Amino acid sequence: MSTPRTERAAAPREVADGYRAGRTLPVRVELVRQLKRRRTLVMGGLLAALPFVLLIAFAVGGEPEGRPGQISLMDSATASGANFAAVTLFASAGFLLVVPVALFCGDTVASEASWSSLRYLLAAPVPRARLLLSKLTVGLALSLAAIVLLPLVALAVGTAAYGWGPLHLPTGGTLPAGTATGRLALTVAYVFVSQLVTAALAFWLSTRTDAPLGAVGGAVGLTIIGSVLDEVTALGDWRSLLPAHWQYAWLDAVQPRLDPAGMIQGSSLSVTYALVLFALAFRGFARKDIVS
Repeated sequence: MSTPRTERAAAPREVADGYRAGRTLPVRVELVRQLKRRRTLVMGGLLAALPFVLLIAFAVGGEPEGRPGQISLMDSATASGANFAAVTLFASAGFLLVVPVALFCGDTVASEASWSSLRYLLAAPVPRARLLLSKLTVGLALSLAAIVLLPLVALAVGTAAYGWGPLHLPTGGTLPAGTATGRLALTVAYVFVSQLVTAALAFWLSTRTDAPLGAVGGAVGLTIIGSVLDEVTALGDWRSLLPAHWQYAWLDAVQPRLDPAGMIQGSSLSVTYALVLFALAFRGFARKDIVS
């Protein structure tokens, strides 16, 4: 015999006419919301301004000089627009690009909680998985846009200042301008994939805390710790398990002969860690008691 409680549980839920869970919080709506936020505009402005800052620095300081006895990509920064773009990416990939990725992926859910609007979104009702998927898609899209924007502006600024020409390699020789552009595109793609760990860390923390600064700062801090640990040579082969160990594997793309082995290993490690963290974010958020 069924009890009233069982009958209530088995009864179908009433759904408003026209309601479709898959149409709630469309990605385009979330994208427009995030694009209008001040932090998005400020971050985009800072990234677009960096190549001009480097251009002024080279104009004031003269030709770049490397360390005595060492040859680096920085030595040929003013050789062509392609070189200037590569140097800009080299100077920013280690830390600067971590910040927008952590910001766009770590601020997204936690900011709604801090504004006390998260529970209203879920009461709309927006399914939890749908909400996370929309916010993650937009966060990754903005992160990719930030990573693409910097070298794209640098290439335009460098070409205007130093001309369109081949990529001068630090080890000697050059790559034709067309080939160099393709290698830079490959580099940008790898930098984005390598930043997926930071994005996943920030997103997971964003589902665990109501403080956006905590999620963003936590992701940046853990990324820095990984970079510090990679410098500890006593760890030996254990360092190869750190995503930071492969963050500059893209330098193999600015060599006479492309060797993708390091980028493949780094990409595999980054994607694996990211998928685990994304899964934890969705699993934890599905069971979380939303009170904000």
